[in-house]
Amino acid sequence: MNLLINDLKMRGKVLFNRFLRDEEGDVNVLSIVVLIGVAVLLALVFKDQAKTLIDDLFTKIGNHAGDAVDKAPA
Repeated sequence: MNLLINDLKMRGKVLFNRFLRDEEGDVNVLSIVVLIGVAVLLALVFKDQAKTLIDDLFTKIGNHAGDAVDKAPA
């Protein structure tokens, strides 16, 4: 019984050490997290300018939508 427990402990240690040393995919996950962080920071810094730009664009689209429909070819 002790031999079985020791064998399981050794296998567990080997698997755990292999997991800790395995670096496959870590760089991709880290780069995605960094990019998301940069996007969130940019959104927070330029929040007012982005809101103003989007409001202006939708206002212009709303004002000129009727003109675009009236000038459409028949």
